[in-house]
Amino acid sequence: METEAPRAGVYYNARLDPKNYLEGPLSHNAATRLRQMLARPGIVCAPGICDGISARVALEAGFDCLYQSGAATTASRLGQPDVAIATLNDFVGAAQMVCSLQPSVPVIADADTGFGGPANVARTVRQYVSAGVAGMHIEDQVQTKRCGHLLGKQVVSREEFLTRIRAAVIARDSIPGGSDFVIIGRTDSAQVLGMEEAVIRLKLAADAGADVCFIEGVKTEELLRSTVAALAPKPVLVNVISGGLTPSFTTQEAERMGAKIIIFSLVSSVAMVHAVRDAMRSLKKTGTDFTSARGMDPKAFFEVMGLNEVIELDAKAGGSAFQVV
Repeated sequence: METEAPRAGVYYNARLDPKNYLEGPLSHNAATRLRQMLARPGIVCAPGICDGISARVALEAGFDCLYQSGAATTASRLGQPDVAIATLNDFVGAAQMVCSLQPSVPVIADADTGFGGPANVARTVRQYVSAGVAGMHIEDQVQTKRCGHLLGKQVVSREEFLTRIRAAVIARDSIPGGSDFVIIGRTDSAQVLGMEEAVIRLKLAADAGADVCFIEGVKTEELLRSTVAALAPKPVLVNVISGGLTPSFTTQEAERMGAKIIIFSLVSSVAMVHAVRDAMRSLKKTGTDFTSARGMDPKAFFEVMGLNEVIELDAKAGGSAFQVV
């Protein structure tokens, strides 16, 4: 693969050069593992998760990277729309839980606008790293942001966006011992100022130290391909939401177009609405949940949530609490 090289006036950290992550076994450190996945062949597919149940089911399905969607987290934890209602504490609390389930599996987390000025952005990075998050994306919307696939977005100036990126990079590089935390620069400017401005902003973000570029709301295959080419060798992330601004690219299609990461932000949340809605309507109509349970008893449900691991740990430690379950 093509690797980074120092250029005048452009951020470069020799320790984080992609060529350093090409060989060797995958690390148990989630951030390091994510860098290895980005440096090596193949697209990274990260399904959007919204809570512990969706995270457990994604892991059960065999996904090797998860995406903590801001929209999904806001909906799950607060029952609110994605319009800048959730706080840093909401996001960190969700991340602590998700990252603890299988710590070596990278979690990419939405960080919205960084929740304030440079000091707030730095605090966000430190708290995400402490929570076990492998990487985060930070965007150029105004503080009162909205879902990237809604209309009426507003963005800050290029310089304010770059200030956010620089603050995140400084905070990451200031972590004692050196951190592999991945910083993803996201622009929502394509729908507001046009694709040319969006690409310029991402190039500037990459020069300021962003490890990955995320263009939100790219509307065609041709635009995605041209964006990938313009930003090479930086990896590009594409966000697919059914019915959103971006076509419903499959993982395989996105890989052929040159994308390195694909996220499906609302895959679990929307499926949950449909499934729970059907179950509630059935219960209301019939007076029983027998049909919606589909034969899953409490033990089978708890096994998806890690019951067997708890039983095994208890037995290894000499406990006897779960000899019969």
